[in-house]
Amino acid sequence: MTQTTQSDSDTKLWGETILELLAGPFVGALVSFVLAIIAATVLITLAGFDVLEGYQSMLKGIFGSPVSMADVLSRMTPLIFTGLSVGIALRAGLFNVGTEGQLLLGAMAAALVGLIDGLPGWLHISLALLAAACVGGLWGMVPAVLKARFNAHEVITTIMLNYVVILFTGYLANYPFHPPTEMMPATAYVARSAELPRLVQGSQLTIGLFVGIGCALLLALLLRRSVLGYEIRAVGLNPAAAEAKGISQTRIWLLTMAIAGAMGGLGGSVEVLGVHRRFIDGFSPGYGFDGIAVALMGFSNPLGTIPAALVLGAIRVGALAMDRTTRIPADFVIVIQGLVLLFLSTPGLLRLILQKRRAAPAPERHLTPTTS
Repeated sequence: MTQTTQSDSDTKLWGETILELLAGPFVGALVSFVLAIIAATVLITLAGFDVLEGYQSMLKGIFGSPVSMADVLSRMTPLIFTGLSVGIALRAGLFNVGTEGQLLLGAMAAALVGLIDGLPGWLHISLALLAAACVGGLWGMVPAVLKARFNAHEVITTIMLNYVVILFTGYLANYPFHPPTEMMPATAYVARSAELPRLVQGSQLTIGLFVGIGCALLLALLLRRSVLGYEIRAVGLNPAAAEAKGISQTRIWLLTMAIAGAMGGLGGSVEVLGVHRRFIDGFSPGYGFDGIAVALMGFSNPLGTIPAALVLGAIRVGALAMDRTTRIPADFVIVIQGLVLLFLSTPGLLRLILQKRRAAPAPERHLTPTTS
């Protein structure tokens, strides 16, 4: 009996060791990327397409010109915000699947504030961004209140709240704030004073990129150098121990989801004020859901979110170039994107599993003495 218990313990130890190696920020990401490239190569070959031509097209689409590289940075900008939104919630042990709704609601708030005339540019942009962050933050607190008051799981409530926001913002863009002469379901264009300055002529890259990087730096400092950050990490790692030490789990849930919602709202505002310059119904291709992959790729680390968003943005731009210049169909490109995301997200997922296993109390073992 003792030998069996020791064998089980050794097996568990080896399993945790393998998980830890695979979940390492460098080894895990490198292994996952190589596996994704191999799997994508096999799929392209089996479908009868030229692998070399496809990859050359992707690289040219990413690095072919200053404008193409600016497009990569433009596509990574909203992903930084959504990755931060999902990541900060994960650090508190919450799975925020409602970033898409928080993004859309913040985008609508920024668009409506952007319609005001007669304000200086710096003030108008600041007010629009602040409105987006506040509205997104307040909406992000709703699932936290439901979880604290009724023990409603945040995954279910955030998914349901996404549909509420999608339909609500769609109604606003189609009816109350829809210009009579406009055919597209959208609001009027924001005032010139509310437009985010573009950094590269001919691209959609704006100063929203620096706002996103700044938010990532601030959240990294918050998590590592503040009492609130310590409490967030403590609740995420072991809620029972944090509660025993006097840290209110409900308070941390509310504050964390407020921050998460604010990040999602800011992600929507930079798209509205910088790229589309108005709210367009359905403008988001799923940035909020992509934030889950970005957060896992970045190991729920605010600083890791930046390179993770960059990788995903580059994949998107390169895949579009492959679709335009090769015989590989668009549907097949989407399959490749999903495959790359799956492999790149695996290390972060394994890391979270490992943290949960370490935080869980060890089961009691009752050994029955045996007679020889």
